[in-house]
Amino acid sequence: MERRLRKWELALMAGLAAAFLAGGWLAGEQRELADSVIRFHVIANSDSQADQALKLAVRDGVLAAAQTFYPQDGTLEDARAALAGHLEDLAAAGRTVVEQQGYSYPVTAQLTRCWFPTKEYEGFALPAGNYDALRIVIGEGEGQNWWCVAFPPLCLGAASESVEEAAQAGYFTPDQVALVTEEDEGYVLKFKSLELLGQLQGLFS
Repeated sequence: MERRLRKWELALMAGLAAAFLAGGWLAGEQRELADSVIRFHVIANSDSQADQALKLAVRDGVLAAAQTFYPQDGTLEDARAALAGHLEDLAAAGRTVVEQQGYSYPVTAQLTRCWFPTKEYEGFALPAGNYDALRIVIGEGEGQNWWCVAFPPLCLGAASESVEEAAQAGYFTPDQVALVTEEDEGYVLKFKSLELLGQLQGLFS
């Protein structure tokens, strides 16, 4: 004789089904967003106070160099080509800062695809997922990270744009602006839910 499911079991199954459906939608939105940006990722030599301070100085040096290579009003592909064509110049900018600070750590630069957790910035947040990124590694690369967005230029010092300005320039759609800003109420919670859902899917697989 078949056992009837209890109300709480039905509710749990319905909740899981809804979570997977919502997670699938949000994952699709994240992938579309990821195809519109290039992240910027700096990894410190270690977590010592000195190495963490050096990381921020290298960040500033590399950002200053990067903005000189971007073509004015360039597209995503223009930015990707500019970064890819100047990786050694960007690494050299980082090494210059390291040497000026009295260290001898190597600095490497690469344009790669890597995973980022949900990250909040001033006025916007980006969901967890895989993104193309300009990745700068200092020394052993065993310290805490710093990350932001290299394109659109949301983190390029004086050349930085707001999400709204990036949308006006055609880099983001209105839906993407709503997704990453407070226009979409509870957006950070949704992004965190996507991370948890990914972990849950990993357990079941």
